Amino acid sequence: MIELKNIEKYYANKGVKSYILRHITTSIKQGEFVSIMGPSGAGKSTLLNILGMLEEPTYGDYEFMGENVLSLNERKRIDLYRSHIGFVFQAYHLIDEMTVAENIEAPLLYKKIGSAERKSRVADILDRFSMVAKRDLFPNQLSGGQQQLVGIARALVAQPSIILADEPTGNLQSVQAIQIMELFKRLNEEEGMTIIQVTHSEINAGYGSRILHLLDGIIKEDVNLK
Repeated sequence: MIELKNIEKYYANKGVKSYILRHITTSIKQGEFVSIMGPSGAGKSTLLNILGMLEEPTYGDYEFMGENVLSLNERKRIDLYRSHIGFVFQAYHLIDEMTVAENIEAPLLYKKIGSAERKSRVADILDRFSMVAKRDLFPNQLSGGQQQLVGIARALVAQPSIILADEPTGNLQSVQAIQIMELFKRLNEEEGMTIIQVTHSEINAGYGSRILHLLDGIIKEDVNLK
């Protein structure tokens, strides 16, 4: 599903290169649940952003579902992203002026899905997440855990091939964090959803099948948990 070959990311200043990622070579198969771990500044979020096509590497090759991502023009890359990737952020990134239902529907508008199909998908996912009663509430009327559930519902409504999650429980209390991680585990084990998460938590990483340990921008360890 994903092939990274010798990915590097650096910034050059007066001929001096400051590396964020170096020699990242790995593959991720469909249906894996991979956690990216490491200390602050290790390059975790940068790697996730490259996987999510939000950043470009300075050097290397990235294949996603058979497509050479770095050779695509911006339009095709955006189409690939919208067709296959759901992103879940630590800070939720919900739109304050939109209701729960409108926030969830937003990715479907970008995909130009018809009104009836949009309404059906939103209704289905609200029911699945037990949020029907909250459909007309605004984000500031929800708890942090509820906001993150809306963020995950928004990522899933477009029926992506893969979920990328950047510290998805970082702003949540422990009970809410467990709820989110159990949801990810069900999505992975029962529906075969591919999930890649950045996390500082060994507990959260234990929900997955594999851990990539980053240090100073290099994969120091690749551990299979199952």
